Amino acid sequence: MDIKKYVRTIPDYPKPGIMFRDVTTLMGHPQAFRRAVDELVQPFAGLKIDKVAGIEARGFILGGACAHQLSAGFVPLRKKGKLPYKAISQSYELEYGTDELEMHEDAIVAGERVLIVDDLIATGGTAEAGIKLLRKGGAIVEAAVFLVDLPELGGCKKIEDLGVPTTCLMRFDGH
Repeated sequence: MDIKKYVRTIPDYPKPGIMFRDVTTLMGHPQAFRRAVDELVQPFAGLKIDKVAGIEARGFILGGACAHQLSAGFVPLRKKGKLPYKAISQSYELEYGTDELEMHEDAIVAGERVLIVDDLIATGGTAEAGIKLLRKGGAIVEAAVFLVDLPELGGCKKIEDLGVPTTCLMRFDGH
């Protein structure tokens, strides 16, 4: 099954010149969604992964499914101000300004092995912040997995430069 054909491309969204890669169409197709989750977790079958961390928002959907498949706990990495309990945070650069990711301070026990999951990697800024946040909490970040890579933007290299192996199920040229 070619799961790439289930990703819808929306031209000029959110602004002219951007080709938005919409993975909700893949998630809406039962066999494609199952296949994608199976392929994301397959390299970690039999390894001890304690937690899966999903980046808001589509990373929650994928991360929850991956955590289930790996019999691991799930940790949501959220935008600032969305968590109800004491949180730790990590800022990151946006195209115009900065933002922050947060997780509950007790979401990770020091030494836990964590897989980070998101739908797409572009420049890698959000994933980098997630990795730094998890490490602040004492996690060992085993790998980062994504459905889609936009290789021209260099996000995978940025994550690998942090010493975190990355896996992407598909690549799309352009952004």
